[in-house]
Amino acid sequence: MQGLKVGIAVLTAGLFASLAIAVAQEGPTSDSSETVAKPHKKDTENPSAKPSDNTQLPKIPSKFEKKNNEPAEGTPTFRSDVFTVSVDVSVLDNKGHFIPNIPKGNFRVLEDSAPQKIETFAAGEAPMTVCLLIEFSNLFQQYWTEGWYQTLTAAYGFAQTLKPDDYVAVIAYDMRPEILSDFTTDRRKTYEALSRLRIAGFSESNLFDALVDTEERMENIDGRKAIVLLASGRDTFSKLTFDKARKRIQEAGVPIYAVGLLQALREMADAYGAMGPISRMDFLQADNEMKTFAKETGGQSYFPRFYGEFPSIYHSISDSLRNEYTLTYHPVNQARDGSYRKIKVELVNPATNEPLRVVDEKGKPIKYQILAKAGYKAPRQVE
Repeated sequence: MQGLKVGIAVLTAGLFASLAIAVAQEGPTSDSSETVAKPHKKDTENPSAKPSDNTQLPKIPSKFEKKNNEPAEGTPTFRSDVFTVSVDVSVLDNKGHFIPNIPKGNFRVLEDSAPQKIETFAAGEAPMTVCLLIEFSNLFQQYWTEGWYQTLTAAYGFAQTLKPDDYVAVIAYDMRPEILSDFTTDRRKTYEALSRLRIAGFSESNLFDALVDTEERMENIDGRKAIVLLASGRDTFSKLTFDKARKRIQEAGVPIYAVGLLQALREMADAYGAMGPISRMDFLQADNEMKTFAKETGGQSYFPRFYGEFPSIYHSISDSLRNEYTLTYHPVNQARDGSYRKIKVELVNPATNEPLRVVDEKGKPIKYQILAKAGYKAPRQVE
């Protein structure tokens, strides 16, 4: 019996380190007190370097970023009073596979419950632009713990599924987010960034701040883009509350694909009585928050209990991101009031106005789900 208790304590050490000690295990000393992962050598060789101001972080530079080309003085300019809304839609079956060849006439878009006329419609496969946002703190990723191993396994596993034309950036967060690599198709740079995830520095895990910061950085990037979040979902010390973070994430509209880590450890700890009611409630709340972020941005959430589930999760993410239907429409409500407009995309039979029935090759009905952003923020009138 004593051996069993010792085994449980060792198994759950990485999961509940923040509850068992008041001060986190510190990583190697560094002149920068705000690093997420072990800094580059060049950072430690400059003792006079000052930590960057978190409030003045630059946007992630990217070839996808829109250019702000101001017209020369005296050049005549023209402006249309009609604005257009673009919605990327994925239709997946119950196995997470993309359902192709759905005609334009079967899509219906509602904005604040009002039907909208679809102006353009396109479908096809395109490269992904993905930011890999990774929780990496002493809260659950202490060196050589199960949480540390699972985080690295998930991160490297996702990187290995990328195609040559896919762009990926890597950001890790604890007390604050840190860009480990910019958007690139060079996998060597991506793996170099992941190799820095060795020694965590702090026990804070500020998910809300990191997620909003990443959403705002990616907001103006063109193309099919998404955030792949690898995290426990716990937030310890964010400046933003859940409600404020949720609102800003909705406005940015970058799809979030959330992968909840430590699921098996939590169940095992709960079964052996190593998890108290407060911790259990905190984790359930974290799962629900990740589900909300994913659903409202047109993404998905996954909570794997086994390592063997990761490949199918990454295939599902790739399938829904590469293969999409892109719809555009001019809103009936053209008021430039900065209000938040809710969007709902449906598949209907235009002859009966009933939900569309989708069948497989054998004529059997298929259950499907529609992934699309939940809304957008209308532009404001230029004064």
